[in-house]
Amino acid sequence: MTFHAVGHARWVSHVNGVNPTRAMRGWLTDKESLTVKLMAHSRHFRVRRLRQAHAFCLADERAMIDLPRRACVQEREVLLQCDGCPVVYAHTVVPLSATTSDWPFFGTLGERSLGTTLFGDPRVVRGTLQFARLRAQHPLAQRAREAVGDDAVDFPLFARRCLYRRKNGVLLVTELFLPAIAGLTRT
Repeated sequence: MTFHAVGHARWVSHVNGVNPTRAMRGWLTDKESLTVKLMAHSRHFRVRRLRQAHAFCLADERAMIDLPRRACVQEREVLLQCDGCPVVYAHTVVPLSATTSDWPFFGTLGERSLGTTLFGDPRVVRGTLQFARLRAQHPLAQRAREAVGDDAVDFPLFARRCLYRRKNGVLLVTELFLPAIAGLTRT
């Protein structure tokens, strides 16, 4: 796979474009809430918030969230853990132009699941999934490695992203599947 620049990944609209294993294909393409699926595969599910603050959006996020140039966004980073083991690194961005009316819950999520909120709100419209394999140089891959340690990450990482709309606001969720996800079995 070729990359245009360090901050860009090659996002594709069909999962075959990233050549996943059969098991990984199931995680990448599932249209239901990832939170619900992870809860079904563990005894104890936890959202561990790493950070939530204003930051510049990444180069390959700008066009997805309709920004004319790279700009500041509200950013949230979490680890999704099953039985104490991180299995997904999730990164969410909301343009600062979004109002609390668009995403009333976003600023106060803490360690609650964003997915539960998105899938539970009938006003939220989910876009089409996109898929990528992120190499170690991608900023999100670097952040995932920092969050879980070098030994817990193999590259490239399978990732998916999806744009959500609510009223006039957009929200982009990117999920990186960590190698430990392969060890999950339905409980």
